[in-house]
Amino acid sequence: MSVYKIIELVGTSEHSWEDAAKNAVELAAKSLRGLRIVEIIKLDMRLEDGIVVEYRARVNISFKYEGGDD
Repeated sequence: MSVYKIIELVGTSEHSWEDAAKNAVELAAKSLRGLRIVEIIKLDMRLEDGIVVEYRARVNISFKYEGGDD
């Protein structure tokens, strides 16, 4: 039997939502083991003077829970 923990992250990119989501996942992978599923929760953009300057992707990432405190 396995248990998985889910965390929410927001990745950013100057280029695309895909890059924003990828940035969040790749950074999480540097400090978390056993990443399993990534779910895109929300996509949005940051504007300055009506111009898109940043794409943002909010993601839920699940990984195998190995016990211990949260």
